[in-house]
Amino acid sequence: MPETATLPTRRDEAWRYADVDALARIGAEALDQWTEMAVPAGETHRESFIVGGDAPELRRIRLVLSAGARAELFVTNIGADYTRLEVEVTLGKGAHFEFGGITIGGGDAVREFVTTTIHAEPEATSNQTVRSVHWGTGTGNFLGEIKVARRAQKTGAAQDFKGLLLEAGASANAVPQLEIFADDVKCAHGATVGQLDESARYYMAARGLSPEETRRLLVQAFLGDALVELGDDAERERLLEAALEKLEERK
Repeated sequence: MPETATLPTRRDEAWRYADVDALARIGAEALDQWTEMAVPAGETHRESFIVGGDAPELRRIRLVLSAGARAELFVTNIGADYTRLEVEVTLGKGAHFEFGGITIGGGDAVREFVTTTIHAEPEATSNQTVRSVHWGTGTGNFLGEIKVARRAQKTGAAQDFKGLLLEAGASANAVPQLEIFADDVKCAHGATVGQLDESARYYMAARGLSPEETRRLLVQAFLGDALVELGDDAERERLLEAALEKLEERK
């Protein structure tokens, strides 16, 4: 059934860091617009793309994975205005969900990923890796909820978020949520936010690299973690290059 087209507020947990003014510009009707896909048993769906432009953007994806199916999503979020990608995935027995995400940019834009991973059947696994680099008063968010049903024994689920702030006014937020009803599971999450490694910057500067070259190399290595599982070299390069081109906007 379609969802009620009512604009959320920051009181809603899944929208607590959202730019609700920008969402109002998108319009409540966008909340009912989902891209839905079912992945048949034993098959694999892979997708990589770039989101974000000069206008607010909300993109919602709903996946249902049958037994032994696999879905892989890799995304670079470079929005100059509020840009939000939501993913809801339901895993059948022995299915796997892989997500790699990058948010990057300056200005005052909010860029965010919101995922809901539902382990509905036994022996399914999921892994989510998000890297966030921001400057100015830009914000990068990752809200990731993992739900494990009572019958979903032998579940393995992991989330890893790291934020890199290049200026004091920027921010990064991670909200991991676990709802676990099974007792034989392995679920883990980690979140850290920091700045560029000063010792690495000094080391590279001592060997003749300019501050711009040093920054690009360190950010490239940092972001690369989110794309490790992307098997297509050309697509990995495309997503990473889009992020690094965004970095070049910071002078």
